Amino acid sequence: MPKIIKIKPKKVELKPKLRVAAYARVSTDEKEQQRSFSAQISYYNDLIQRNPEWKFSGIYADLGISGTSTRNREEFHRLIADCEQGKIDLVLVKSISRFARNTVDSLSTIRKLKEKGVEVYFEKENIWTLDAKGEMLLTIMSSFAQEESRSISENTTWGKR
Repeated sequence: MPKIIKIKPKKVELKPKLRVAAYARVSTDEKEQQRSFSAQISYYNDLIQRNPEWKFSGIYADLGISGTSTRNREEFHRLIADCEQGKIDLVLVKSISRFARNTVDSLSTIRKLKEKGVEVYFEKENIWTLDAKGEMLLTIMSSFAQEESRSISENTTWGKR
């Protein structure tokens, strides 16, 4: 009688999909800014849903709200809360200036998210916050975004005078 050898199947561990969300913001509700706002939302919706390794976790978007403070940005706060609750692994943002134009807000929020293992990717600057050089680049670029906002405000005030 032939001896039968039983071969056990190998366990294949499937890597869970990365839960990805995006944050979009524009400073004013003027027509041109509304088009940019819609474009950001559409772009990230398509980008996330086309990637087979990602699970769509939402688009968070604030329309017509300045980035100089996070105070009145309801969608921004909802995004951070969902990240802290473990619902999101990666946040995509067009640029640092869309995320925050205040260096302290930007860095403190990024550090809070890093503690929870949440990464933020700033597409324009190609900065991944969990990367070793990410925080240094983020500090420099956030300072530029803050200064740009201050300069625009100063020019606007000067122009009105």
